[in-house]
Amino acid sequence: MRVEENPAHEEEQPLSGGNVSAGVVRVGDTVRRPAGPWTPAVHALLTHLHEAGFRAAPRPLGIDEQGREVLTFMPGEVIWPDRFALVEPRKQLARVARLVRDLHDAVQDFTPPSDACWQVLVPAEGADIIAHQDLAPWNLVVAEGDELSLIDWDTAAPGSRLWDVAYAIRGFVPLSAHPDWQSPDAADRLRVFADAYGLDETERRALAPMLGRRTRAMHDFLRARSAEGVQPWTTLWDQGHGDAWRGDAEYIEQREDQWERALLSA
Repeated sequence: MRVEENPAHEEEQPLSGGNVSAGVVRVGDTVRRPAGPWTPAVHALLTHLHEAGFRAAPRPLGIDEQGREVLTFMPGEVIWPDRFALVEPRKQLARVARLVRDLHDAVQDFTPPSDACWQVLVPAEGADIIAHQDLAPWNLVVAEGDELSLIDWDTAAPGSRLWDVAYAIRGFVPLSAHPDWQSPDAADRLRVFADAYGLDETERRALAPMLGRRTRAMHDFLRARSAEGVQPWTTLWDQGHGDAWRGDAEYIEQREDQWERALLSA
């Protein structure tokens, strides 16, 4: 679907903050961003979410005359890094976990288009849903009244609930080796997230070792793309993002027993 090119002649406001997507602008109440082969499938997914009653995601409006995808603008502020304190209270962390659960429930019966093309960055373990694949603080927007929404859906792709949850836990608990972000009550916060999401015992046992694998997969992806000279991953690797993911993976792997105890404690 084509949309009229900026009918109100509103000024384009560049949107910054991401590490990957360049050329993203706001025009009035819409966001315009470069489209790719995956855009039709992502738009089908976002349309399904809205039809299923999930409102914490942008609604696709089509393609503009410059070939950019057009999405509704989600008002508010991205919480990473300056507003992370908004999800530090456990009740707020639980809200994030419930939001992830609502997303996964809403997408459960989505049937992708027969010609769907997805932008697969890190191959997932399992493929029971079309997962967001980047559920992280840099993609969580908090609006007035503490309304939450999720942005940056361009890397949505087949995956599993647990794969998505493991990634989200690393970012929102957080499980981090960095002294500025390392949480002294990380195990308790992990339990809060798992409880609020509603993981059963089987899922909790599977999640404990997956936390480290999911984190290390990001390091391995950056290393491989950097070795191939692929941007923007080479720049991110040179900036130390690979070291950060590796450090977090080691931190998580060394404490796997601790995470399992927290997840399975009565």
